[in-house]
Amino acid sequence: MELPLPSLAAREPGGIPILTDDALARTTGVRVAFTGRAGGVSGGDCATLNLGGHVGDDPAAVDENRRRLMAALGAADVPLVVPSQVHGTELVAVDASDPAALARAREQAAAGADGILVEAPGVAALLCFADCAPVVLVAPDGRLAVVHAGWRGCVGGIASKAARALVAGSGGDDASQLNAYIGPHIGSCCFEVGPDVAARFRDAFGDGCVSADGARVSLRRALGADLAAAGLDPARVCAAGACTRCRPDEYFSYRASGGACGRHGALAYRGA
Repeated sequence: MELPLPSLAAREPGGIPILTDDALARTTGVRVAFTGRAGGVSGGDCATLNLGGHVGDDPAAVDENRRRLMAALGAADVPLVVPSQVHGTELVAVDASDPAALARAREQAAAGADGILVEAPGVAALLCFADCAPVVLVAPDGRLAVVHAGWRGCVGGIASKAARALVAGSGGDDASQLNAYIGPHIGSCCFEVGPDVAARFRDAFGDGCVSADGARVSLRRALGADLAAAGLDPARVCAAGACTRCRPDEYFSYRASGGACGRHGALAYRGA
């Protein structure tokens, strides 16, 4: 099956604003959803749809926010795998949806991971963000990956690692038919870095992802270069184009808030 070219459109199922690709869902049963900060029950710095369980929010509020999101997507019964993100490049594979496989994947994810490969239908991967870049990859057979690309993960090649793992899982080596979705993240307008970090991006991806004065980095361009190196067709890489630092009313931003904020999410699953 050939996937439709990726696109992201704003929707508001159940009162929860998301960016999603309806054509992908119709064609493959894979639902991709990038959330914002609206539509939940959390208060204070985490208001309102905080999906992160590690930011001091009431655990009951986090559970309710996740429940509301899944219900809004018509996936109330789909189990979640949510990793403990450590700004690395570790990937965890979910190869089945039975209780034992889910327990195994959740245990591995809790030990520290920044990417989930979902090889089985009926399981959702949810990762959480507040300026770092969310990336969702989808293969023509419906397998998918959700990864967390902060600057360390981006430089470490987590996106290309996930793309190669998806391709290898189908027994091939051609990533050109994968779709990639890059969700809202801090843009090059606001992602100021020191010279050491800028040098690491130049070494990994060339000068194109670093501003002329060396003070700012484009995660979008770096991820595009990383995915191209794995064989993705640039026409199949779609970016939301929203800077979280510029729009803290719509998205959680670690930099805009001084570190006190909730987390929005990147979620994907394939219907059983």
